[in-house]
Amino acid sequence: MQMGKLLGFLLLSSTLFIGLVAADWNILNQKRKNGVRSSLKNYCESWRINVELNNIRGFEVVPQECVEYIQKYMTSSQYKADSQRAVEEVTLYLTSCCSLNGDGKDAWIFDVDDTLLSTVPYFKKHGFGGKKLNATSLEAWMRESKAPALEHTLKLFHEIKDRGLKIFLISSRKETLRSFTVDNLIKVGYHGWTSLMLRYVHPLQCL
Repeated sequence: MQMGKLLGFLLLSSTLFIGLVAADWNILNQKRKNGVRSSLKNYCESWRINVELNNIRGFEVVPQECVEYIQKYMTSSQYKADSQRAVEEVTLYLTSCCSLNGDGKDAWIFDVDDTLLSTVPYFKKHGFGGKKLNATSLEAWMRESKAPALEHTLKLFHEIKDRGLKIFLISSRKETLRSFTVDNLIKVGYHGWTSLMLRYVHPLQCL
């Protein structure tokens, strides 16, 4: 069974909001310690990239110095452009490396949050990670089934399905959120997947 190795490209920001920087980690302190003269913007950009690469782990909040930067990025055209480019790379990988036999043994795995469904609307109202994640509040929002689809990923989802691959969905959501998750996915245009596997992990253990 072949899997998309570049799936990580789609996880552009899912880790940004599920457990963010240890209380004693301060960007300005790091700047002084390392003797590096650079702008705060550069530091925040570096922090964001290293979160995506999973180099920075075990944190609870976005550094306060970087909250505004994260907000601007997540609501910018650059975020959408990055998402589109990631999907283009995945599509290229799919068309160039995989020989599909149509025997039902080929499959693709998608994560749900911030790959298929966006949590940006929730974090717009909750400080863009500048406050410790309130799991109860986030789950209440998930029960509303109002998360929008990531446009470019939605197109990729249907392209992969049309190629005859089985699609498996995974999520760290609780089993009690299954029906709300399914309703949300269908509502925004996702359908025809093979299985949805929910494997709840406490948000602070996801990194």
